[in-house]
Amino acid sequence: MASTVVVVGGGYGGIAVARALDDIAEVTLVEPKETFVHVVAQLRAATDPAWTDKIFIRYDGLLTRGRVLRDTAADVRPGRVDLASGRRLDADYVVLATGSTGAFPHRLDTGRQRLRETHEALRAASGVLLLGAGATGLEFAGEIAAAWPGKPVTVVDPAPELLGGRFTAELRTEVARQLDDLGVRVLLGAKLDTPPETPAGTVRPFTATTADGETIGADLWFACYGTTVPSGHLGAALSTVRRPDGRLPVTEHLRVAGHDRVFAVGDANDTPELKTARAAGHQGEVAAANIRALIEGGPLTTYEPFPDGVILTLGPSGGAGWVPELGFLDATATTQFKGTFRLDDFRELLGA
Repeated sequence: MASTVVVVGGGYGGIAVARALDDIAEVTLVEPKETFVHVVAQLRAATDPAWTDKIFIRYDGLLTRGRVLRDTAADVRPGRVDLASGRRLDADYVVLATGSTGAFPHRLDTGRQRLRETHEALRAASGVLLLGAGATGLEFAGEIAAAWPGKPVTVVDPAPELLGGRFTAELRTEVARQLDDLGVRVLLGAKLDTPPETPAGTVRPFTATTADGETIGADLWFACYGTTVPSGHLGAALSTVRRPDGRLPVTEHLRVAGHDRVFAVGDANDTPELKTARAAGHQGEVAAANIRALIEGGPLTTYEPFPDGVILTLGPSGGAGWVPELGFLDATATTQFKGTFRLDDFRELLGA
Protein backbone atom coordinates (compact mmCIF):
# COMPACT_ATOMS: atom_id res chain seq x y z
CA MET A 1 0.00 0.00 0.00
CA ALA A 2 1.34 3.42 -0.95
CA SER A 3 2.35 5.87 1.76
CA THR A 4 -0.09 8.70 2.41
CA VAL A 5 1.00 12.33 2.41
CA VAL A 6 -1.21 15.25 3.44
CA VAL A 7 0.01 18.68 2.35
CA VAL A 8 -1.69 21.54 4.17
CA GLY A 9 -1.63 24.67 2.01
CA GLY A 10 -1.59 25.13 -1.75
CA GLY A 11 0.88 27.99 -2.14
CA TYR A 12 4.33 27.86 -3.71
CA GLY A 13 5.76 25.34 -1.24
CA GLY A 14 2.66 23.16 -1.09
CA ILE A 15 2.26 22.68 -4.83
CA ALA A 16 5.95 21.82 -5.17
CA VAL A 17 5.69 19.08 -2.53
CA ALA A 18 2.44 17.66 -3.85
CA ARG A 19 3.55 17.54 -7.48
CA ALA A 20 6.92 15.97 -6.63
CA LEU A 21 5.37 13.11 -4.62
CA ASP A 22 2.37 12.39 -6.84
CA ASP A 23 4.10 9.43 -8.51
CA ILE A 24 5.09 7.61 -5.33
CA ALA A 25 2.50 8.40 -2.64
CA GLU A 26 -1.20 8.93 -2.12
CA VAL A 27 -1.10 12.72 -1.93
CA THR A 28 -3.89 14.94 -0.60
CA LEU A 29 -3.48 18.69 -0.86
CA VAL A 30 -5.76 20.64 1.50
CA GLU A 31 -6.45 24.19 0.33
CA PRO A 32 -9.52 26.38 0.97
CA LYS A 33 -9.08 28.51 -2.16
CA GLU A 34 -10.55 27.41 -5.45
CA THR A 35 -7.41 28.35 -7.36
CA PHE A 36 -3.70 28.83 -6.87
CA VAL A 37 -2.91 32.54 -6.55
CA HIS A 38 0.33 33.67 -8.20
CA VAL A 39 1.03 36.22 -5.46
CA VAL A 40 4.27 37.38 -7.06
CA ALA A 41 2.26 39.06 -9.83
CA GLN A 42 -0.65 40.44 -7.79
CA LEU A 43 0.61 44.03 -7.67
CA ARG A 44 0.73 44.10 -11.47
CA ALA A 45 -2.75 42.58 -11.53
CA ALA A 46 -4.01 45.35 -9.24
CA THR A 47 -2.79 48.04 -11.64
CA ASP A 48 -3.30 46.27 -14.99
CA PRO A 49 -6.68 44.54 -15.49
CA ALA A 50 -5.15 42.39 -18.25
CA TRP A 51 -3.44 40.44 -15.46
CA THR A 52 -6.48 40.03 -13.20
CA ASP A 53 -7.50 36.58 -14.40
CA LYS A 54 -3.99 35.40 -15.27
CA ILE A 55 -2.76 35.05 -11.69
CA PHE A 56 -5.52 32.60 -10.70
CA ILE A 57 -4.69 29.07 -11.86
CA ARG A 58 -6.94 26.12 -11.14
CA TYR A 59 -5.53 23.15 -9.24
CA ASP A 60 -7.23 20.64 -11.53
CA GLY A 61 -4.09 19.68 -13.43
CA LEU A 62 -1.63 19.62 -10.53
CA LEU A 63 -1.98 15.95 -9.56
CA THR A 64 -2.47 12.85 -11.67
CA ARG A 65 -2.96 10.28 -8.89
CA GLY A 66 -3.56 12.51 -5.90
CA ARG A 67 -6.41 14.86 -5.01
CA VAL A 68 -6.99 18.44 -3.98
CA LEU A 69 -9.55 18.99 -1.23
CA ARG A 70 -11.07 22.43 -0.96
CA ASP A 71 -11.17 22.56 2.81
CA THR A 72 -9.38 24.04 5.82
CA ALA A 73 -7.21 22.24 8.34
CA ALA A 74 -8.68 22.62 11.82
CA ASP A 75 -6.33 20.35 13.79
CA VAL A 76 -2.98 19.12 12.54
CA ARG A 77 -1.02 16.55 14.47
CA PRO A 78 1.56 13.90 13.57
CA GLY A 79 -0.20 11.22 11.54
CA ARG A 80 -3.52 13.00 11.23
CA VAL A 81 -5.23 16.13 9.91
CA ASP A 82 -8.77 17.04 10.94
CA LEU A 83 -10.59 19.37 8.55
CA ALA A 84 -13.10 22.14 9.21
CA SER A 85 -15.71 20.09 7.34
CA GLY A 86 -15.40 17.36 9.98
CA ARG A 87 -13.45 15.03 7.74
CA ARG A 88 -10.39 13.21 9.12
CA LEU A 89 -7.31 12.45 7.04
CA ASP A 90 -4.81 9.89 8.28
CA ALA A 91 -1.29 10.47 7.00
CA ASP A 92 2.07 8.75 7.09
CA TYR A 93 3.62 12.16 6.41
CA VAL A 94 2.29 15.67 6.98
CA VAL A 95 3.66 18.77 5.27
CA LEU A 96 2.71 22.19 6.61
CA ALA A 97 2.81 24.81 3.86
CA THR A 98 0.29 27.20 5.34
CA GLY A 99 2.04 30.45 4.39
CA SER A 100 1.22 33.76 6.02
CA THR A 101 -1.78 36.04 6.20
CA GLY A 102 -2.23 39.77 5.93
CA ALA A 103 -4.18 42.54 4.27
CA PHE A 104 -3.73 43.55 0.65
CA PRO A 105 -1.22 44.32 -0.86
CA HIS A 106 0.51 41.48 0.99
CA ARG A 107 -2.22 38.91 0.43
CA LEU A 108 -5.48 38.65 -1.50
CA ASP A 109 -8.30 38.09 0.94
CA THR A 110 -11.13 38.17 -1.61
CA GLY A 111 -9.36 37.26 -4.84
CA ARG A 112 -10.51 38.86 -8.08
CA GLN A 113 -12.95 41.09 -6.25
CA ARG A 114 -10.15 42.65 -4.23
CA LEU A 115 -8.08 43.26 -7.36
CA ARG A 116 -10.98 44.92 -9.17
CA GLU A 117 -11.84 47.07 -6.15
CA THR A 118 -8.21 48.08 -5.74
CA HIS A 119 -7.82 48.95 -9.41
CA GLU A 120 -10.94 51.12 -9.34
CA ALA A 121 -9.77 52.84 -6.14
CA LEU A 122 -6.32 53.51 -7.61
CA ARG A 123 -7.85 54.84 -10.82
CA ALA A 124 -10.13 57.21 -8.91
CA ALA A 125 -7.60 58.37 -6.31
CA SER A 126 -5.95 61.76 -6.66
CA GLY A 127 -3.03 60.75 -4.44
CA VAL A 128 -1.79 57.52 -2.83
CA LEU A 129 0.09 56.98 0.43
CA LEU A 130 1.97 53.71 1.02
CA LEU A 131 3.30 52.87 4.48
CA GLY A 132 6.43 50.74 4.26
CA ALA A 133 9.48 50.92 1.97
CA GLY A 134 10.19 47.23 1.83
CA ALA A 135 9.89 45.19 -1.34
CA THR A 136 6.07 45.28 -1.36
CA GLY A 137 5.78 49.02 -0.84
CA LEU A 138 8.43 49.86 -3.43
CA GLU A 139 7.03 47.52 -6.08
CA PHE A 140 3.49 48.77 -5.48
CA ALA A 141 4.66 52.38 -5.76
CA GLY A 142 6.40 51.62 -9.04
CA GLU A 143 3.40 49.81 -10.48
CA ILE A 144 0.99 52.63 -9.53
CA ALA A 145 3.23 55.39 -10.86
CA ALA A 146 3.85 53.53 -14.13
CA ALA A 147 0.14 52.82 -14.65
CA TRP A 148 -1.00 56.38 -13.84
CA PRO A 149 1.82 58.80 -14.71
CA GLY A 150 1.56 62.02 -12.74
CA LYS A 151 -0.57 60.56 -9.94
CA PRO A 152 1.15 61.56 -6.67
CA VAL A 153 2.47 58.51 -4.79
CA THR A 154 4.23 58.86 -1.44
CA VAL A 155 6.05 56.09 0.43
CA VAL A 156 6.76 56.54 4.16
CA ASP A 157 9.03 54.35 6.27
CA PRO A 158 10.74 54.89 9.65
CA ALA A 159 13.88 53.07 8.44
CA PRO A 160 16.71 55.35 7.32
CA GLU A 161 17.36 53.38 4.10
CA LEU A 162 15.33 51.64 1.40
CA LEU A 163 14.75 47.92 1.95
CA GLY A 164 15.78 48.33 5.57
CA GLY A 165 19.39 48.83 4.49
CA ARG A 166 19.66 45.30 3.14
CA PHE A 167 21.50 44.51 -0.07
CA THR A 168 23.96 46.75 -1.85
CA ALA A 169 24.18 50.52 -2.03
CA GLU A 170 24.17 50.19 -5.83
CA LEU A 171 20.76 48.54 -5.72
CA ARG A 172 19.27 51.03 -3.28
CA THR A 173 20.60 53.95 -5.31
CA GLU A 174 19.18 52.59 -8.55
CA VAL A 175 15.77 51.89 -7.02
CA ALA A 176 15.67 55.41 -5.57
CA ARG A 177 16.62 56.89 -8.95
CA GLN A 178 13.92 55.00 -10.84
CA LEU A 179 11.26 55.88 -8.27
CA ASP A 180 12.26 59.52 -8.51
CA ASP A 181 12.01 59.34 -12.31
CA LEU A 182 8.50 57.92 -11.90
CA GLY A 183 7.57 60.81 -9.62
CA VAL A 184 7.32 58.72 -6.46
CA ARG A 185 8.11 60.61 -3.28
CA VAL A 186 9.95 58.51 -0.69
CA LEU A 187 10.17 59.73 2.92
CA LEU A 188 12.67 57.68 4.92
CA GLY A 189 13.31 58.03 8.62
CA ALA A 190 9.71 59.20 8.88
CA LYS A 191 6.78 57.81 10.82
CA LEU A 192 3.16 58.85 11.03
CA ASP A 193 1.93 59.96 14.42
CA THR A 194 -1.24 57.99 13.79
CA PRO A 195 -2.47 56.04 10.76
CA PRO A 196 -5.06 57.78 8.56
CA GLU A 197 -8.58 57.55 9.94
CA THR A 198 -9.83 56.51 6.50
CA PRO A 199 -9.91 52.70 6.13
CA ALA A 200 -7.04 51.35 4.06
CA GLY A 201 -8.02 50.83 0.42
CA THR A 202 -10.93 53.28 0.60
CA VAL A 203 -10.95 56.48 -1.46
CA ARG A 204 -11.58 59.36 0.90
CA PRO A 205 -9.50 62.54 1.38
CA PHE A 206 -7.29 62.65 4.46
CA THR A 207 -4.26 64.41 5.85
CA ALA A 208 -1.48 62.56 7.62
CA THR A 209 1.35 64.12 9.61
CA THR A 210 4.76 62.59 10.25
CA ALA A 211 6.42 62.71 13.64
CA ASP A 212 8.66 65.57 12.48
CA GLY A 213 5.69 67.63 11.34
CA GLU A 214 5.56 66.99 7.60
CA THR A 215 2.03 66.93 6.21
CA ILE A 216 0.91 64.48 3.53
CA GLY A 217 -2.38 64.86 1.69
CA ALA A 218 -3.91 61.94 -0.20
CA ASP A 219 -7.20 60.08 -0.55
CA LEU A 220 -6.06 56.45 -0.65
CA TRP A 221 -3.58 54.54 1.46
CA PHE A 222 -2.28 51.00 2.03
CA ALA A 223 -0.16 49.39 4.76
CA CYS A 224 2.65 47.59 2.93
CA TYR A 225 3.98 45.76 5.97
CA GLY A 226 2.83 43.31 8.57
CA THR A 227 1.98 39.69 7.94
CA THR A 228 1.25 36.97 10.48
CA VAL A 229 1.85 33.23 10.40
CA PRO A 230 -1.35 31.32 11.24
CA SER A 231 -0.94 28.61 13.84
CA GLY A 232 -4.40 28.01 15.27
CA HIS A 233 -4.62 24.75 13.30
CA LEU A 234 -1.68 23.21 15.17
CA GLY A 235 -2.56 20.43 17.57
CA ALA A 236 -0.97 20.10 21.00
CA ALA A 237 2.08 18.14 19.86
CA LEU A 238 3.04 20.80 17.31
CA SER A 239 1.91 23.92 19.16
CA THR A 240 4.30 23.08 22.01
CA VAL A 241 7.30 23.60 19.70
CA ARG A 242 5.82 26.60 17.87
CA ARG A 243 7.78 29.82 18.17
CA PRO A 244 6.12 33.01 19.47
CA ASP A 245 5.86 34.33 15.89
CA GLY A 246 3.86 31.23 14.86
CA ARG A 247 6.67 29.59 12.90
CA LEU A 248 7.81 26.05 13.51
CA PRO A 249 11.46 25.20 14.15
CA VAL A 250 12.80 22.72 11.60
CA THR A 251 15.88 20.56 11.26
CA GLU A 252 18.31 20.74 8.36
CA HIS A 253 15.99 18.29 6.57
CA LEU A 254 12.95 20.58 7.07
CA ARG A 255 11.38 18.21 9.59
CA VAL A 256 9.61 19.90 12.49
CA ALA A 257 11.78 19.61 15.58
CA GLY A 258 10.93 16.41 17.44
CA HIS A 259 8.64 15.07 14.70
CA ASP A 260 10.36 12.96 12.05
CA ARG A 261 7.31 12.64 9.79
CA VAL A 262 6.07 16.23 9.91
CA PHE A 263 7.66 18.79 7.60
CA ALA A 264 7.19 22.56 7.38
CA VAL A 265 8.07 24.70 4.37
CA GLY A 266 7.90 28.37 3.39
CA ASP A 267 6.53 30.92 5.84
CA ALA A 268 5.50 28.12 8.21
CA ASN A 269 9.09 27.39 9.27
CA ASP A 270 11.95 29.30 10.87
CA THR A 271 14.68 28.93 8.24
CA PRO A 272 17.02 31.96 8.40
CA GLU A 273 16.36 33.57 5.02
CA LEU A 274 14.02 35.99 3.31
CA LYS A 275 10.63 34.38 2.89
CA THR A 276 10.11 34.38 -0.87
CA ALA A 277 8.17 32.32 -3.39
CA ARG A 278 11.45 31.03 -4.76
CA ALA A 279 12.61 29.82 -1.35
CA ALA A 280 9.24 28.23 -0.58
CA GLY A 281 9.25 26.33 -3.85
CA HIS A 282 12.79 25.07 -3.30
CA GLN A 283 11.95 24.01 0.26
CA GLY A 284 8.99 22.10 -1.11
CA GLU A 285 11.29 20.22 -3.48
CA VAL A 286 13.72 19.36 -0.65
CA ALA A 287 10.94 18.24 1.69
CA ALA A 288 9.53 16.05 -1.09
CA ALA A 289 12.96 14.57 -1.77
CA ASN A 290 13.31 13.69 1.91
CA ILE A 291 9.88 12.09 2.13
CA ARG A 292 10.76 10.07 -0.97
CA ALA A 293 13.99 8.99 0.72
CA LEU A 294 12.09 7.92 3.84
CA ILE A 295 9.65 5.92 1.71
CA GLU A 296 12.18 4.28 -0.59
CA GLY A 297 15.21 4.26 1.65
CA GLY A 298 18.21 6.45 0.98
CA PRO A 299 20.07 9.50 2.25
CA LEU A 300 18.25 12.64 3.27
CA THR A 301 18.92 15.99 1.60
CA THR A 302 20.11 18.93 3.70
CA TYR A 303 18.38 22.19 2.97
CA GLU A 304 20.76 25.06 2.25
CA PRO A 305 19.04 28.44 2.80
CA PHE A 306 19.23 30.86 -0.11
CA PRO A 307 21.55 33.83 0.37
CA ASP A 308 19.57 37.06 0.44
CA GLY A 309 18.51 38.31 -2.96
CA VAL A 310 15.75 40.48 -4.38
CA ILE A 311 14.38 41.42 -7.79
CA LEU A 312 12.01 44.40 -7.74
CA THR A 313 9.73 45.33 -10.62
CA LEU A 314 8.96 49.03 -10.80
CA GLY A 315 6.34 48.97 -13.51
CA PRO A 316 6.39 46.93 -16.74
CA SER A 317 9.68 48.40 -17.99
CA GLY A 318 11.48 49.25 -14.76
CA GLY A 319 13.08 47.61 -11.79
CA ALA A 320 16.36 46.50 -10.29
CA GLY A 321 17.69 43.57 -8.34
CA TRP A 322 20.58 41.81 -6.74
CA VAL A 323 21.00 38.05 -6.54
CA PRO A 324 24.17 36.28 -5.39
CA GLU A 325 24.62 34.18 -8.51
CA LEU A 326 24.21 37.12 -10.91
CA GLY A 327 25.03 40.26 -8.96
CA PHE A 328 23.34 43.56 -9.76
CA LEU A 329 20.44 43.63 -12.25
CA ASP A 330 19.46 46.81 -14.03
CA ALA A 331 16.00 47.59 -15.43
CA THR A 332 16.60 45.67 -18.65
CA ALA A 333 17.83 42.54 -16.87
CA THR A 334 15.05 42.78 -14.29
CA THR A 335 12.41 42.95 -17.00
CA GLN A 336 13.97 39.93 -18.73
CA PHE A 337 14.01 37.89 -15.52
CA LYS A 338 10.74 38.97 -13.93
CA GLY A 339 8.75 40.73 -16.63
CA THR A 340 6.33 37.82 -17.04
CA PHE A 341 6.57 36.80 -13.37
CA ARG A 342 7.33 33.24 -14.59
CA LEU A 343 3.61 32.81 -15.23
CA ASP A 344 4.14 30.12 -17.86
CA ASP A 345 6.30 28.07 -15.47
CA PHE A 346 3.57 27.99 -12.85
CA ARG A 347 0.85 27.24 -15.39
CA GLU A 348 2.92 24.28 -16.50
CA LEU A 349 3.52 23.10 -12.93
CA LEU A 350 -0.20 23.25 -12.27
CA GLY A 351 -1.05 21.51 -15.54
CA ALA A 352 -2.97 24.49 -16.89
